[in-house]
Amino acid sequence: MNQTPDQLLAALRWRYATKQFDASRKIPEDIWAAIEESLVLTPSSFGLQPWKFLVVKNPAVRARLLPESWSQPQVTDASHFVVLTARTDLSTADIDAWISRMAEVQGKSPEDVAPLKGMIAGFAERMSEEDRHAWNIRQVYIALGQLMAAAAVLGIDSCPMEGISAPAYDRILGLEGSGYATVVACALGYRSPEDKYAAAPKARFDTAKVIQHV
Repeated sequence: MNQTPDQLLAALRWRYATKQFDASRKIPEDIWAAIEESLVLTPSSFGLQPWKFLVVKNPAVRARLLPESWSQPQVTDASHFVVLTARTDLSTADIDAWISRMAEVQGKSPEDVAPLKGMIAGFAERMSEEDRHAWNIRQVYIALGQLMAAAAVLGIDSCPMEGISAPAYDRILGLEGSGYATVVACALGYRSPEDKYAAAPKARFDTAKVIQHV
């Protein structure tokens, strides 16, 4: 709320997909706590939050993920490594859990939230399980965008990573049969002074090409 337009744009222009991290620098705990909270605060359709974010701290686990990530060094060199997963379905139990939580937080009765529950259930029932999983995956990318933007505002570098073997990640992280599946990963930390991409001009189309006022 206190961020000026210039400050926001400066942070977004400063960020880039960091290829080399300084492995000796770690994100302070208070800053990381704010980044985690930004993930919790990510908006989602109906507020359902069909995801789980795995912060992989164990160096041995990260070492096992490395060859399943095209051996990209960000996996092991970054201060923090997050694997963003999506629910493989959207079940009645998922909907009930969210409706109950919302009612609890907002002090509403089951009768108050019944219409919303019915609307969400009807939406989910019109899709196949495969389509529900695909819909959940799209929600996860909202979280990825929020994660990178929040990190940039706090002066933390990031690199989104789709170049990974999701099935291998699921196996290594114990996700098989859990109801969650790997979608994308994100490395976060501080750029290495040797990363040549840090100084590269940010290449974007002109505003007029990508934004149209109707």
